[in-house]
Amino acid sequence: MIDQPSPVRPGEELDTARLRAYLEAHLPEAAGPLEVLQFPKGFSNLTYLLRLGNRELVLRRPPFGASIKSAHDMGREYRILSALCGVYPKVPRPLLYCADERVIGAPFYLMERLQGIILRNQPLASLTPERMRHLSRALLEALVELHTLDYRKAGLADLGKPEGYVRRQVEGWSQRYQNARTEAIAGMEKAMQWLSDHLPPESGAALIHNDFKYDNLIFDPGLERVVAVLDWEMATLGDPLMDLGTTLAYWAEADDPPGLRSFGLTHLPGNLTRAELVQLYAERTGRDVSGMVFYYAFGLFKVGVIMQQIYARYAKGLTQDARFGRLIHLIGEIGQMLERTLEAERV
Repeated sequence: MIDQPSPVRPGEELDTARLRAYLEAHLPEAAGPLEVLQFPKGFSNLTYLLRLGNRELVLRRPPFGASIKSAHDMGREYRILSALCGVYPKVPRPLLYCADERVIGAPFYLMERLQGIILRNQPLASLTPERMRHLSRALLEALVELHTLDYRKAGLADLGKPEGYVRRQVEGWSQRYQNARTEAIAGMEKAMQWLSDHLPPESGAALIHNDFKYDNLIFDPGLERVVAVLDWEMATLGDPLMDLGTTLAYWAEADDPPGLRSFGLTHLPGNLTRAELVQLYAERTGRDVSGMVFYYAFGLFKVGVIMQQIYARYAKGLTQDARFGRLIHLIGEIGQMLERTLEAERV
């Protein structure tokens, strides 16, 4: 269950000669032969394992063909990790940032490799209902811990603009969907208008991750606790209920469409339901969650837009990853889920 790297996908290779020279010049104790492998999971920023002599490092860079600079800002992600290291123990230690695109063709950063278990979509006998119950509660507790963090103490008070965050998100993701649309999907179109018509009042600010789910968490080998949170590319300051809404969007249940269940293991027996997650979050934070349908619908819509943007890159021939070609079917299921959610008015 520990993520294993694979050979680098065709078209996503790194210039190992330039990279090794850069590392030897800028990273203390960098020596020995360089081997580059790739972690095959994930649909956004690319993640590589570097074996440099007897050291293992992780490199993150933007995807090939991406033009959304604000969504793939390596310097910003590196800054967030650097700031959080002193106040939030659940982050990998950043080691080096490189803005020079001449090295591998894009900015990148390096961080330590952490060993542990990432829950993808591989159900195992050890994941009993009792274990899944514990893990789902651990995820929620880690999210609550993040939302109660003093981001000012971490030096991240200027990371975003919490005022008007929800409105900007609805408008921004609606525009992104329109820019990336390749075909009309009824549920996505309906949700875009519904969200604009049902904006909630401001409800406070927190440091939010915006992609908080099982496969962005590292658990200890005993599957007792969260040891690290990964993929901080979309972190900002904003309404924490928007963060919870994104988590709910990825939290498929047993009777949800099959494509959504491929997001992870949340549909396995024992997991908290979406409604239970919301209730526990309210108990742990004291926040009013009576309008959670809006945040869940927005989370679904945003995930659909992310998939649409990736699919659009594939449709234009900007990436050769065959996984991306199947995303259009998943976007359709997200549209169905949105229609069901808005009709039932529940998460």
